[in-house]
Formats: sequence, structure tokens, C-alpha cells
Amino acid sequence: MKRFILGLLLLSSWEYSAQDLYMPRNIKKAYENGTRDISGAPGKNYWQNKGIYKVEVKVDASSKIVSGKEVITYTNNSPDDLNELAVRFVNNLHKPQSPRSGVVSKDFLSSGLHITSFIVNGEKYHVNSDDWATVEKVKLNTALKSKSKSEIKIEWEYPLSVESEREGQIDPETFYVAYSFPRISVYDDYNGWDMLPHSGRQEFYNDFNDYTFEIAAPKNYVVWATGSFLNPEAVLQPEYLKRYKASLKSDKVMHIATEQEMRSGKVTRQNKWNIWKFKADHITDFCFALSNHYVWDAASVQLRTKRVSVQAGYKSGTKDFEHYVDWMRYNIDWFSKKWPGIEYPYPVMTAIQGYADMEYPMMINDTSIPDDFQDSRLTADHEIVHTYFPFYMGINETRYAFMDEGWATVFEYLIGIDENGEEPAKEFYQNFRVKKWIGDPSAEQDQPIITMSSQMSGVGYGNNSYVKASLSYLALKDYLGDELFKKALHHYMDNWNGKHPIPWDYFYSMNTGSGKNLNWFWNNWFYTNNYIDLKINSISQENDLLTVIIDNMGGFAIPFDAVITYEDGVAEKLHFSPSIWEKDQKQTSLAVPVKKKVKSVNLENGIFMDYTPEDNQKGF
Repeated sequence: MKRFILGLLLLSSWEYSAQDLYMPRNIKKAYENGTRDISGAPGKNYWQNKGIYKVEVKVDASSKIVSGKEVITYTNNSPDDLNELAVRFVNNLHKPQSPRSGVVSKDFLSSGLHITSFIVNGEKYHVNSDDWATVEKVKLNTALKSKSKSEIKIEWEYPLSVESEREGQIDPETFYVAYSFPRISVYDDYNGWDMLPHSGRQEFYNDFNDYTFEIAAPKNYVVWATGSFLNPEAVLQPEYLKRYKASLKSDKVMHIATEQEMRSGKVTRQNKWNIWKFKADHITDFCFALSNHYVWDAASVQLRTKRVSVQAGYKSGTKDFEHYVDWMRYNIDWFSKKWPGIEYPYPVMTAIQGYADMEYPMMINDTSIPDDFQDSRLTADHEIVHTYFPFYMGINETRYAFMDEGWATVFEYLIGIDENGEEPAKEFYQNFRVKKWIGDPSAEQDQPIITMSSQMSGVGYGNNSYVKASLSYLALKDYLGDELFKKALHHYMDNWNGKHPIPWDYFYSMNTGSGKNLNWFWNNWFYTNNYIDLKINSISQENDLLTVIIDNMGGFAIPFDAVITYEDGVAEKLHFSPSIWEKDQKQTSLAVPVKKKVKSVNLENGIFMDYTPEDNQKGF
């Protein structure tokens, strides 16, 4: 009984201390409404809306027009009647009048979405999409009632942009068709309708929907897509069907089709149009690609509960992409077993050679880096591990990019240690990720990580989302130790996979999962203008005790090594975790027992690169 009472007292104290983290008013309201809980778990009143999308889409390889029609069965699980319907179409980024985060070429611009029919619950609406940007509201004549289902039917068309970035024409006969259909924007418990426009910099936020796609492609065009391939027998000729089916059971990489075979007309059924069918459930997006000359490689990898198909489409002779299927087989297995240590949750992963270095559910669109296999492979690692954040975890990337890009950067670094060795991985991470941030003293580099990504621009956006966020996760890993860190991470992922976590859900889940009040750490890393800069204030030795006073000039609670060099030339390295800053984040004192006369002390931060490393050393 006493232990139970103590537990209640500790919990009460924990809940009270959790209030130490600043919450915007809308987030605070979600916690008050019980949709989210201070324990880090979804609240007793948590809800999210869902769409079941049945889509028929056609890609005209001559006109470069994508046209389609869809039926959306939309469930309004919210407590609100919806008098408006927010419709999102990211590809309107190509319209000249849409807001963008940077300059684009004329080849990027297009006329955008043209809606030809819009029907809600049998009622036809006259929608003029000419002035639409990337998200618009349609006022409804009859509200979508709380806890009800509605049927939305839309027909549309739009041109593929000549310039390919995240989507568009990779070449005149290869197309990456992403964000290709109008969708219902997210209606959530803390903002209502998500009306943030897509500007080309930030990424995405979508509901977990079920998708069935029928894709009409011209003969000789192979289609790769999100989800399970439902009808290979209907679209592939016998030899290539045989190879494809063999790849689903094989560890060995094989050519399903070469460039010559693709161009010869041997691969697909010789109908004028072939209908390729795919299905993916409880996923945040759907995309596809098609080409009539890309090499098609495939194999599969056996995980604990399933075998995952691994495929690649690329230009013949592209040296790094010739290795992609092998690389992907390896990283899917590694991510499943090591970090994050949760089995890859989907049946397929496909890489297409393009220009974006961009992730999509079960697909990636990567630039070729044929002269640097380490960089090329880490690009594949980074994009594929996004499977977990944001797709397995329904992150709001538009507002909180650090919740997915930071994790992808961490796992890219950790698998890089395995693939390339510890020192090369550290060097790559420092040079590619940390150096430009820590060497830039401008104010925009020191914005708090919690700052909404949609309010940031330029390298400040990238440094918050990728660099500082990943360093915070690695600092926490050092602080908790691998075992407890993974336990807490899995607690967070178990709480929120298939749902929509926000930063506070992460903070509180990690508190609960680790059994520690980490609010001092969250405040230090996420709510401050800190950077990394340690300085040895003083060193002194009295007999067998060395005292080192360290000033934390930059403020971040980082791990570091103290290298003690003795007068006889022998050096000793001691590691200190971020816990050393828990009581005082501005200064700490090291009391180190020694048996010899000390000559000097040097602080080594490793990947936590120091702004002024010259004051990290002091001698007698």
C-alpha cells in the first residue's frame, strides 16, 4: 500500500512537472480536451479522420496530361460538424500564382489542377479551380455530420511539369507521378483544417487513408507504385511475369527487364493501354512512376514475419543504381533489427532514379551520385528510413519537420557507422551535417528547434530540422544509454504509429518510456537559442585530485570526452554524458582522481562540433 501511495505521489509530481514545457494555446487546449495525454499516450478522446480512396488515373505519355477520377469515402470521426471541406492539391505549386519558397524556372511552371466534376453526397458543386493554390476550402450546402461517413467524387486533370523535382518528367519518357490526386486535407484536434499552403520547402501532413489505384499507362510502360501490385498477370508478358514472381522469393538481385527488353515491346502486354492495379491501406500517401526504358531490377528480403519486395528503376549504365536493390535489402533488414529496431511495416520498397532525394510511402526518388558510392548509399539509407518517420508515425512535417528529418539523419549516421566504419561516418556527419551550422554565427541559425518549420526559411530551416534535431536525439541516446533509449523510443512509437504525434507527445512519451523526467533536457535542446561551445575555465591539481571547471558558453547539454595528458606523455580519455549538465547547464566541475602529474586537459566533442574549439584545451 505504501508503495502504491508513493507511486501516486510520484505520478502527481511528474504530471505537475510536465507543465514546465511551454505549450501554445491550441496544443494546451488539445490536452485539456483529452485528445492527448500528459503520459505521452493518445488521450481517451483522441480521434482522427480517414478516407478510403478509389482512384482511376491515366497518364498520357504524348500530351503529358494526368487525368483521373476518384471516389472518397470520408469518415468524420471528429466531434464537429464540418461546414467546409478543405481540398489539397500539392501539384498546384507549379501554378505561376502559387506561393513558393524559392525561384523556379519556366519549365517548372504549369497551368495546374483543373477540376471537371465535384460531387459531395450526391450533390454537384460548381467548383472553379482556376484560382486554387495548393489547398482550398469548398463551402458545403449540407454539413458533414460528426461521426458520419460521406462520399466525395472528383474528376480532374493536370499537366506533368517539364522540370522534375519531387515529381514531374524525369525525362520525356519517364515520369514520377506524386501528389497526383486531390485529397481531403487533414482536420485534426489542435488546428482544425490544415490550411498551410505547400511552398516547396516543407514537406507533408496527410491522414492515414486506404488507397486502391487503377493506373492506365500506354503499352511498353512499366508502372512502379506504393503498395501491393494486384494484377501482374494482366499487364506483364509471361517471361517477365515469371521473373517478377521469382524476385518476390529471391535474395538474389535480378533484371526483371533490361533497357533493350523494355524498348523492344516484350515486357508489357501489347494493349494500347494497360491498367496497373495497386492497393495500400492505412498509409499517408500514394505515388507511382512509369517509364518505357528504365532498367527494372528486383529481389526481396526476408524479415521476421514477412518477405519484402525490393525494386529499382533506373537509366541503363547508372553505376550506383546498379547496387540499389542490394543496398536496400541490407538497410531494410538493418533498420528492422538495429535502429529503430522495428520491423519494416510494408510489403515493398522501390527506388526510382530521379532528381529529388525524396521519400514517399514505399518509394524513393533519388539522384544518382555515381562517383561517390558512400554518399549515394547514405542517400538511399536516409530516404528509406523515412518509412518510420513520417509514414509509420504520421508526423506533421509541415509544422514540425524535426520530428522526421532529425530521426532520418540519426539513423543514416548510425547505419553509416555499420557500412563505412566509425571514423568515416563521423567525418561525413560532421562535414555534411554539422560544420556549416556551427560555423555560422548568424541569428537565424540559433532559433529554437520547437519553432514551427513553416515559419523558417533557408539554411535555418535545414539546420533546425536535420542538424540540431539529430544532435538532440544522439545526445539523449548518450544520456540514457542504448538500452533505455530504445525502450523509450519504442514506447513513443507504440503509442503513436498510425496516428498523428506532435512534439509534446514525443516529449511525454519519452519521459514515460524512460521513467525519467526529461523536461530539463527538452527545455535545453528544443526551447532555447543554444548552440555548442564548451570552454575550459580552469584546471588545478592537488595531490591525487584534478579539478576541471568547464563553462558551457553555447548552452546545449552535450556529451564530451575529457582527454587528460600526463607529463610522461600518457593520455587518458574519460567520457561524460549530458547528465553532467542536468543541475547546472552553464558550468560544471569535474573532479578526477589521478595518480600522476597532469600536463594538460583537452575536451573532445566529436560530432558535437564546437564553435570555438581553441578554448577547449588548457595546460599547466
